[in-house]
Amino acid sequence: MATETPLYLVKPLGFFIDSKEIRRSGLDYWEHLQYKAVATLEDVKAENPRSRFWYLSTKGEISYTQAAYRSDDILVFGSEGSGLPSEILSANPDSVLTIPQWGPVRSLNLATAVGIVLYEAYRQVKP
Repeated sequence: MATETPLYLVKPLGFFIDSKEIRRSGLDYWEHLQYKAVATLEDVKAENPRSRFWYLSTKGEISYTQAAYRSDDILVFGSEGSGLPSEILSANPDSVLTIPQWGPVRSLNLATAVGIVLYEAYRQVKP
């Protein structure tokens, strides 16, 4: 919302968009959110044929800071509990990015991870 970034939600979702908890998390910004729920990631690709896709995973070996982002790039994050399917990761090894982490924590909160990578991408492409 603060970045005016469109959001694709790929089904099945682990939540109901119309639930009070989800809407409350958006506070008074929910009406400004540009989102679209789609059946598959292929639907997103079909709508954005010229875009590059970056897949974020704790299993990646390329740091998100090493990517040279473009304004039409699409960042793909998996569910908070299980991440992206292994089929996606193995099919796109040169496009799998990770956020370096130290210590005993297995992974970052999804919203935190999205914010970290999204703002790096914007730092690179926005004037």
